[in-house]
Amino acid sequence: MNIILLGPPGAGKGTQATRLEADRGMVQLSTGDMLRAAVKAGTPVGLQAKAVMDAGALVSDEIVSGIIGERLDQIADKGAIFDGYPRTGAQAASLDELLSERGRQLDCVIELAVDEDALVERITGRFSCAKCGANYHDKFKMPKVAETCDVCGNHEFKRRPDDNEATVRTRMEEYRAKTAPILPIYQARGLVHQVDGMADIDHVTSAIEAILDGKG
Repeated sequence: MNIILLGPPGAGKGTQATRLEADRGMVQLSTGDMLRAAVKAGTPVGLQAKAVMDAGALVSDEIVSGIIGERLDQIADKGAIFDGYPRTGAQAASLDELLSERGRQLDCVIELAVDEDALVERITGRFSCAKCGANYHDKFKMPKVAETCDVCGNHEFKRRPDDNEATVRTRMEEYRAKTAPILPIYQARGLVHQVDGMADIDHVTSAIEAILDGKG
């Protein structure tokens, strides 16, 4: 099974992709991760990408498609979760071609729908233990003892510098700009399924599982 996960940063795509990998043996294909891996491994397409990046230029759709093709060949017997790709109509057409060449097809597009204000609250309230990395939240999960990590007892905490309202809202704008062109393409093919990304993590997982089971 081959699916696309759509949703802005903070919507929970990574968490759900990890669960799908564990539960269904699927593989998450994140373009950024694959690009770095291909460059590090020195694959033919990775070497092309390195030359472009070293020159300070943007990696072309052709190179990205090549890297996705390489990765699909490596996981021939496993389902794929596309994260961050496609972002344009041209990339959507390229993905169809890549899948078809390998006897695959796109089974569904799952959009994790979010409420922007609630997502801002979710992200800007996050912080973690500076020592063990345990996660906390200003509103939803404070340490049981003030300024003391529940897990390791450490007293120092940290926040990601980009977890601020201005940055989060900019990310949302970028997401809308990038996904707007491709959603109608897949909606016309009856592939889009929307899931409430603001729901409890387990509820989101169950909703996605139900969609995939219906496609099986």
